[in-house]
Amino acid sequence: MTDFEEMFNRLDQFIEQQMEVANVPGMAVAVTDRENLLRVSTYGFADVSAQIPVTPETLFEIGSISKSFTSVALLQLWEEGRLDLHEPVTRYLPWFDVQSEHEPITLHHLLSHTAGIITGMEFTGEVRYEVWALRETEATAPPGTYYHYSNVGYKALGVVLEDLLSQHYGDIIQERILDPLGMTVTEPIITHETRKRLAVGYEGFYGDRPLHRGRPLAPATWLEYAGGDGSVASTPADMAAYLRMFMNRGQGRHRRILSEDSFDLMAQQVIEAKEEGRDSFYGYGLEVLESDGHTYIAHGGGMVGYYSYVLADIDDGLGVAVLMNGPGGRCDEEIATFALKLLRAALHTQELPPMPTLDPSRVENAAQYAGTYRAHTERSGRAGPRALSLVAEGERLVLHHVGERFGLEPRGPDRFYVDHPDLTLFPLRFGREKGEVVEAHHGPDWYTNERYADQTTFDYPQEWDAYPGHYVSHNPWLSNFRVVPLKGALALIDPSGDEEPLVPLGSGVFRVGEDDRSPERLRFDTIIDGRALRASLSCGDYYRTSTP
Repeated sequence: MTDFEEMFNRLDQFIEQQMEVANVPGMAVAVTDRENLLRVSTYGFADVSAQIPVTPETLFEIGSISKSFTSVALLQLWEEGRLDLHEPVTRYLPWFDVQSEHEPITLHHLLSHTAGIITGMEFTGEVRYEVWALRETEATAPPGTYYHYSNVGYKALGVVLEDLLSQHYGDIIQERILDPLGMTVTEPIITHETRKRLAVGYEGFYGDRPLHRGRPLAPATWLEYAGGDGSVASTPADMAAYLRMFMNRGQGRHRRILSEDSFDLMAQQVIEAKEEGRDSFYGYGLEVLESDGHTYIAHGGGMVGYYSYVLADIDDGLGVAVLMNGPGGRCDEEIATFALKLLRAALHTQELPPMPTLDPSRVENAAQYAGTYRAHTERSGRAGPRALSLVAEGERLVLHHVGERFGLEPRGPDRFYVDHPDLTLFPLRFGREKGEVVEAHHGPDWYTNERYADQTTFDYPQEWDAYPGHYVSHNPWLSNFRVVPLKGALALIDPSGDEEPLVPLGSGVFRVGEDDRSPERLRFDTIIDGRALRASLSCGDYYRTSTP
């Protein structure tokens, strides 16, 4: 018989290691089966400065996991015959408008992120105006054919709920989901009153660069919110009750929340969700994954200062909710995945899986990156080192720079963080030719080794000289980004280091991303003394700053 005490001890050990490696301030985790809450565990601090620990009653904002609440409420109205999921959105919101050459966008398309519309930039914090502003954007793919995650699409769905029921979104979620499920602690919207019970949210102290686990955190910007894309704040026990409803195909403890047909719609595999970086499909407010003959539902959530993940094995009837009050990479997802493996082993009286090895400095095939990389001057000038000397030391990759040694930390395929003041603004990203590493990029700086055999000089349109720079706004979700020239093109780099190519469309307008179906646009204007002072990213305005 599997020792459940050992299972939970192993889970605690893994969580504590993950929190230390990822520099997470506080966390709460619930594990549940189909019938009962099995355990709630808490770790770290809800308020670091006051040394207030996380408790089971501490609230965390759950971000985009809230989308499933919006989907549940809409499907309840579908069951009642009050809406048609395949009717155009304009039947319910006559003022809804997106520039498009394609067929009308339906509720189904918004629910499944297949409307072909922008993600949404949170540029006002006011839901209805951001939905109204979609008329300034373009749907760039036929609805139903292209997965592109859209917060503003779920904002529109929340407004549909409000207009159909003549109620506030928070009241709808409270009456139709929270009360029937006995989620007595959960708040459907985030207000100043909610803040009294919330853990303090934290983000990186430096908001314009990738987060390093050794760098300090700072309290995140506070904001109220009441939209259908992410306004719920909850506890792990309440989220476990929510997961049990799904694991019972819509049946709550006291009454049915969703019909079997509605659950099937939520958990259908509408479209492959390649953007999420894992083999999953999207249904209605839920990701759906198939593995080892089991079906899983999952969703992550991110708010300003809060991150979360829920995962449930529908076949075995096991679920995990992970809530935390600071950035941690994808450690919430890794914790939920390992917790389910432990639970499944316990359920089937199998040997517990071993503890995963956590070594943030381990580099597979470190020798592939070793060598000397020399800089090439770009048109806008060069800011970084003249050369990079990298040495493989077993499973470590070390940069020799200004007489010192600095270890590189992996941040994804061919991408690393270097903890040196000259190199902290961007990740160090490597490029390959025929499988061999031949070049390295650090923001606008470009380096090649002796294996690089392609061209080293590039032409730019002269008007592009006005665009590179650092742009900022008061948007707490994406406060800044940089535009850099690189090998005859321009790229947008966000604070995390994620990089997207900018494809010119003419007249100072660029498509963000290689995929020609991407609806995201970057527009430059207000050119003074040869520099653009404003860049509008999908309706959100950003302004040039003097910082590099």
